[in-house]
This record gives sequence, C-alpha cells and structure tokens, in this order.
Amino acid sequence: MLKMSTEQQNRTSDRTRGENPDILRDFQTPFFAMSRLASFPWTFVEKDLECNKSSEVISEILKQTCFHPLCRKFPPSVKYRRLFISELIRRLEAADCDPLDELYDALAEVLGAEEDTECYKTYLLPCGAAVSLSESVALISGGTTGLVTWEAALHLTEWALDHQQTFRGRTVLELGSGVGLTGIAICRSCQPSTYVFSDCHPTVLQKLRDNVDLNGLDEQTVRVEELDWSTVTDEQLRAFGADTVIAADVVYDPDIVVSLVELLSRVLKGSSPDVLICSTVRNPDTYSSFKQQLENAGISHHVITDPVRHVFPYNRVSVIEMIKLYIK
Repeated sequence: MLKMSTEQQNRTSDRTRGENPDILRDFQTPFFAMSRLASFPWTFVEKDLECNKSSEVISEILKQTCFHPLCRKFPPSVKYRRLFISELIRRLEAADCDPLDELYDALAEVLGAEEDTECYKTYLLPCGAAVSLSESVALISGGTTGLVTWEAALHLTEWALDHQQTFRGRTVLELGSGVGLTGIAICRSCQPSTYVFSDCHPTVLQKLRDNVDLNGLDEQTVRVEELDWSTVTDEQLRAFGADTVIAADVVYDPDIVVSLVELLSRVLKGSSPDVLICSTVRNPDTYSSFKQQLENAGISHHVITDPVRHVFPYNRVSVIEMIKLYIK
C-alpha cells in the first residue's frame, strides 16, 4: 500500500478538522473524563478509515488525547490509556490501513508504565477552562466513596453553569464536596464572592485541598473546612454566612439522612439561604425516607426540572433529581 506524501497528509488533517470541527473534541472530552469507551463516536472513525484508507484521523485523535499537553500533565489512568490506544489500533487494523508508528509507540509507553491507585480526570468547561482532579481509581477507597466524582455532582455542575446568577457575588457553602468538581467549576465560571468546600472524612479533605491547590483557586475567596453534620454548632454555621447552600450525592446512606435533615433544618432556620440538593436516586426507599424526614422537619421542596446543557460525558440513564428546599 502506498504511503501518503506530507502534502497529502496535511490536506487530510485539514479535512478532518475542517469538515468535522467537533469530532476531535468529541474524542477529547470523554477521554480526559475517562468515560466508557463505548460512548466514543467510533462510527465516524470507521467511515473515515474506510473511505480514505488513511491513518490521519487516528493521528489527529492521538494529538488531542494521549499526545495532548494536558495528558502529559494530568494523565488518565494507565489502564484506561492502554484500552483506548488498543481500541484505536483495532479500528486501524480492521480498516487495513498503513500502520501508524506513533500509535504503537504510545502503546509501548503505557505498557511500560506502572499502574497507580490514583489518576487524573479532567472536565472541560464551556468557557474554555478545565477542571483537573486527582481521583481514586477505585470507586471505594480508604473506607469512603468520596474520592471519585459521581453523576449527581456532574449534573449539579451543569445546572450551575446554566444558572450562574445563583452563585455570582454570593457566599456558597457546599456540603459533602468530595474531590471538588462542582465547587471548582463554579469558582472558575460563576464568580462567587466566597466559596466554602466542606467534608468530614480526613482522606477526602486532604484530596479536596490538593485539588483546590491543583486548580490554582484564589486562597482569598476559597476555603476548605471540616464539617461534621452531627457536631457542627449554630455558631459555626452562622460564621459561614452562606447565601447559597448546595450538595450533590449526599442522600445515599439511611444512617446519615437523619443528621443531614437536622443540619438542613438549622441552616434554613438560620439565615434562610437558597438550598439546592442534587441526588442520584439509587435506592428509592432511602430517597423517599429523606423526603419524608424533610416534611416531618417542616421543610418543603420543589423539584427543579430545568433542562441542562450536556457539558460532561456521563451515564444519563440514572435517575437524578434536584430539589430546592424551603421552610414551610
């Protein structure tokens, strides 16, 4: 099979970017967020390889993923990169195109790398900025689920990006911040006057502080606080001075729902901030119990049904509900 000249390769590269300006981003965005490989637009790649018999589209994808400077600085896990590159090789070989040396070099690099218990996930924002987070490879690590980003946090972040006025110029308190995606994205895009991240697990708090530092947030406007829902005092809550209180994926364990509702009741009866809770409904009984306990505490809620832009790649099959709380 004849190899393409440099001029032909450049024309093909221009065609890939020009005719399909979004396709490279459609690979880059899920790659850095470590989304399921099945969610990538492989059909486009298959058609391009079949029609053009050129590996240039694979080369362009590599430039925007494994060879991108962001991947050098904040790489996805070794296993994920290995699977991604292997899939590119499989598609290229199935189309009977010329081998691409740089593709096999990339595979050799990850095959020689050591697996780690932590990796980086990067979430690209509409404003052009990015949120890079150090996360655990395992869903449960160190006795906590707080070292990874969950779907409700992604949904809440998308809602915040569409409703920036809810946060602009306000003091925001986030309960159960986890690794920090929602808060860092709000700080990057919504210009709150003060943002208070909070959690109670020591390992999660350290990871949260690391991610806040990693993303270079302004220390004058951002704080990371230890906040135990069952022991925090009214004086501490008043000191936060929150205008808006948010939380994502905090309604997952029946054992903590009681202390959460008690805390929310105290928050609402104090300075009456806007309170928004976003939940993935994994266990309908637990979620129904949460709502019933809110009702028993004199707290009503309104389900927010506003559609959100699909900014981040994640599983949207799960039932996610966002509510705003009020004192009756």
